[in-house]
Amino acid sequence: MSPGERLTLGLAAVATAAGLAAWLVARARGRRGKSPEEIERQRCLDVHHRGRIAMGHVVDFVDADSSSGHGRLILYHYEVGGVTYEAAQDISALTSLAAAAHGLAGQIASVKYDPKHPTNSIIACEEWCGIKTIG
Repeated sequence: MSPGERLTLGLAAVATAAGLAAWLVARARGRRGKSPEEIERQRCLDVHHRGRIAMGHVVDFVDADSSSGHGRLILYHYEVGGVTYEAAQDISALTSLAAAAHGLAGQIASVKYDPKHPTNSIIACEEWCGIKTIG
């Protein structure tokens, strides 16, 4: 390899590393200052907008204690590509769903999931609800 080719390769590596560092800093700044509730709200909206729908079942409702950091959890399962997933979603911010959640166990529901990561799913968000009697 000639000295000119080495210099070009070295400069390309430095530029790539600098670009990666700038991207990581920008990404870290974007998350800073957001509360866990806001991060969860944005995750749910992202799954809502990009997700696909699968049929699921509400398994249970858990009114968690305040020490766990979660309020009201709805537990559900769904199947994608022959794989069954079990999930829980904090629905404390979704007041109409949280109020009715105790009577939902065993009910069929639509679940939205990220097609690239089927474990990333929601049963409801502020713009959509997969439980027909609620939304």
